[in-house]
Amino acid sequence: MKIAVLKERRADERRVAATPETVKKFVGLGVNVVVEAGAGTGAFIANSDFQDAGATIAANADAALIDADMVLKVRRPIMADEEAEDGAQFDGGNELAQMRKGQTLIAMLNPLIRRADCDAYAAAGVDAFAMELMPRISRAQSMDVLSSQANLAGYKSVLDATEEFNRALPMMMTAAGTIAPAKVFVMGAGVAGLQAIATARRLGAVVSATDVRPVAKEQVQSLGANFVMVEDEETAQAETEAGYAKEMSAEYQKKQAALIAETIAKQDIVICTALIPGRAAPILVDEAMVASMKPGSVIVDLAVENGGNCALSKMGEVVEVDGVKIIGHSNFPARLAVDASNLYARNLYNFLAPHIDGENGSLSFDFEDETVSGVCLTKDGAIIHPMLSKKE
Repeated sequence: MKIAVLKERRADERRVAATPETVKKFVGLGVNVVVEAGAGTGAFIANSDFQDAGATIAANADAALIDADMVLKVRRPIMADEEAEDGAQFDGGNELAQMRKGQTLIAMLNPLIRRADCDAYAAAGVDAFAMELMPRISRAQSMDVLSSQANLAGYKSVLDATEEFNRALPMMMTAAGTIAPAKVFVMGAGVAGLQAIATARRLGAVVSATDVRPVAKEQVQSLGANFVMVEDEETAQAETEAGYAKEMSAEYQKKQAALIAETIAKQDIVICTALIPGRAAPILVDEAMVASMKPGSVIVDLAVENGGNCALSKMGEVVEVDGVKIIGHSNFPARLAVDASNLYARNLYNFLAPHIDGENGSLSFDFEDETVSGVCLTKDGAIIHPMLSKKE
C-alpha cells in the first residue's frame, strides 16, 4: 500500500497529517509513504526529516498522488465552489479533482455541514473517511481527533485571551497593594472547555463554567471552578448517547440566558466553546451581554468557524466593541501546529494500524468495526454513512 501525505493549502492551516514518528511506524508495517514537499513546513518538519524516517518526497501534489492508494490530510479538500471564491486564500485549486477513482481519503471533512461534498466524493469514486465522526467509545480514544485538537484549542484560547487582556490573571500581593485575580467564565465544558478551565486556574484566575449537561458539573468542580447552570428536569436529558450536548428547548434557553447574562456582566474573560455536531453554533453571548461587560474585558469564541457563540465575533479577526475585545481566530489548533500535528498524526496511525497487514503492508478495513463504519462516508461510489441519509 502507498500512502500520500499532502500539503495543506488553506491559508490558516499549518498542521500536517503525518510526522516522522508516524511515517517510521507506517514504513515498519511495510507501507510506502510519499510526502509532498513542504507538507511539514508549518509544523517545522523539514523534508529531510520525513526522508530520514523512510518517506519519499514528491515535488507536488500530483506527483504524490500517482499510484497512491490512500491520501492523508488534515482538512477537507478544496472543492470547486471554494476555488472560485477567493484564490488568494488557497495555494492551488480544486484538490478533489487531483484525486482518482478508487483512492481512499482520510481527513477532517466536516460532512454534516458540507453535505454536498459527500456527493462529490461519491461521484469521484473516492472512499472518504471523516475522522471527526469517530465514535466516542473507550477503545477509540486514541483515534479521537476532535478531543486531541480541542484540548489544544482550549489551552490556546486562554493564552490568546491573556495576550489581549491588559491585566494580570493571578492575585498578586505586593508592597504597593494587592492585585485582584481575574474572573474567567468558560461556556461549554467539553474537552476544550475543561482544558480552558484548567489552564486559567493554573494561571491563577478565579474560574466558573457552564454547560447544559449535568455530568459536567462534577468535572468542572474537580478542576476547582464554580459551576453555573439552571438545573431542572430538562437538564437530565441534555446529553446524547455519543456524549455530545443536545440542543435545549426555547424555554430552557431563556432561563439559562438570564442566569448567564447576570454572570457574564461580572467577568473579565469569557471563553466560548459550545458546538453541536452538524449544526450552526448556538448564540450564547448576545449584544446586550457584550455591552454589560467592563471595558478591557475579553471574549474568545472557539466556535467562530461554525457561526460563533458570540453574536459579534468575526472569523479571523479580533474586534473591539465599546472596549470589549472579541477574539475570533480561525483554526485555534493550528496556532499550536507542532503539538497539534503530532497528536493528529498519531490519531490517524492508531486508526489505520489495526487494519494493516504487517507482513505485506496491505490494508483491509473491517466494516464490522464501528471505528471504521462510524467514520466512512462514501464507498465504491455510494454514500453509506447513516447520518448523511437522515432528512432534517
